[in-house]
Amino acid sequence: MSKNRAKRRAEARRGGGAPGGGTGSNRLYVILGIVAALALGSFAYSYFSGARTGATAPVELEGVEDSERLVELAQGIELGDPDAEVTIIEFADYQCPACQQFATRVLPSVKRELVDTGLARYVFYDFPLSSAHQHAFFAARAARCADDQDRYWDYHDELFRHQSEWARSGSPARLFSGYAADLGLDRSEFDSCLRSDRYAELVTANQILGQRMGVSGTPTVLVSGGQGGATRVQNWDFENIRQAVEDAS
Repeated sequence: MSKNRAKRRAEARRGGGAPGGGTGSNRLYVILGIVAALALGSFAYSYFSGARTGATAPVELEGVEDSERLVELAQGIELGDPDAEVTIIEFADYQCPACQQFATRVLPSVKRELVDTGLARYVFYDFPLSSAHQHAFFAARAARCADDQDRYWDYHDELFRHQSEWARSGSPARLFSGYAADLGLDRSEFDSCLRSDRYAELVTANQILGQRMGVSGTPTVLVSGGQGGATRVQNWDFENIRQAVEDAS
């Protein structure tokens, strides 16, 4: 062994240097930097993967035994003339494949032929099947956060368009935030809402309202002529909905 090599190894054993170059203190700083970077990466991952999100499941509500209190808490999202004679009501789950089919194949015709023409107004209520669909409640809250910026229906369409992507995610918060950015929403405002418990009570109330009305699956489509009752459309294709609207007029 050469004298120089033996000298370097002796210095390394004493802490004066490290094989591969650099002093012992410099090597310590490098290691600490790597640890810090890993910790930062872990923090960023947990932040965007949902570890710091708000409510992702129904919450406890007080006083909802009182129907007036429940109706006060529950709120649908409306389209069309509020004074229309007929109301079409949908209870839906964003993670439900059948709801995705309704949203992409049937609802556009309902809007164009029935809502935009003034024949009916349309009201959407959240009905997340939380026991079957892990992210449905969170998705419903995300859509409500988009409504803060008057983009509910755009975000509604975006969630159904990308349903297969976020539904398979372990924690979809980062994807939900990305959809908001893609739509041009203020991402900081949206993320702040998503990380809070905002709309958790509202979505829960919608779910309870649906249960009280006999909703057990999604999508459930009801048509009301404003007489205090509603008819369930058993087969929710456009023609059946159109016929129900005509019958209720």
